[in-house]
Amino acid sequence: MLFVADSAKERVMEIIEQKDLSEDYFIRVSVTSGGCSGLSYVMDFDNESQPNDQIFEDNGLKVVTDLKSFLYLCNTTLEFSGGLNGKGFYFNNPNASRECGCGESFAV
Repeated sequence: MLFVADSAKERVMEIIEQKDLSEDYFIRVSVTSGGCSGLSYVMDFDNESQPNDQIFEDNGLKVVTDLKSFLYLCNTTLEFSGGLNGKGFYFNNPNASRECGCGESFAV
């Protein structure tokens, strides 16, 4: 399962409204090789499902990931931190054994 914190939901809803995206758009999350810790998160909006997608709904939002990425993201929560010292969107991933200082990449 992938989870969405209230803070992330509020910000996602603001972005959807600003970009005037239709209700068939969802959050796509994936993991790619790269970053100083080895793996990096990728998050975007999408409206086309792929054959091996894993589809979850939490806190009223649909979150989709490919099967390979899900192995790294299982039980991860998408969060948002705003303000002057905020991180923006970030992932609270219980599977990560370490993260880089900027929070952009992780290792398992």
